[in-house]
Amino acid sequence: MDHSVLPTYRFAAGTRIAQATPPMGQPVKLESPGRSVMTDLTHVRAATVAPDMLLSQAKQVMIHQGVRLLFVVSDMPNVEGLITSTDLEGERPMQVIGRRGVKYEDLRVVDVMSPLESLDAIGLEELAHADVAKVVATLKRLGRRHLLVVQQAGSHHGSQVRGVISLSQIERQLGRSIELVEVAGNFAEISASLAA
Repeated sequence: MDHSVLPTYRFAAGTRIAQATPPMGQPVKLESPGRSVMTDLTHVRAATVAPDMLLSQAKQVMIHQGVRLLFVVSDMPNVEGLITSTDLEGERPMQVIGRRGVKYEDLRVVDVMSPLESLDAIGLEELAHADVAKVVATLKRLGRRHLLVVQQAGSHHGSQVRGVISLSQIERQLGRSIELVEVAGNFAEISASLAA
């Protein structure tokens, strides 16, 4: 058996790093199937964070993984909620700081996350029969930048989060921005905004 070594090279000036390119498929239009704008969690690993993690650490996880949304998980695969980049730098941390008299550096994910029961979701079955225009209309009506897609797991198991729809991803895929007025979605968010 020949154990010769592989040939090696020295780098020339101007050497570049190969850039990832998304697979070329059909361009997304408002008439495209709704699933074409869903991040399928059976193909892409969900980015997660623990509820007791500091907000500064959660921000680093987002940067490192190149995402703007993290699922909050104590005991995988059971999801407790989610936290977005807006939650990290928006009004929520300031409201908690004002109410509790703490510093931003002391805030943890659990302090500003959206609990699972406050999140909006659609069924995978409904999404299979919808187009992108209907998905955009739903996001606009809810005033949300993210929407979870739920799949029924079977008779002995509850539902599972199968995917995530992100308004910023839809904008990238359509090649244009979409106007959205974000609204408080539950009583806790409304109460928090009034207390500030």
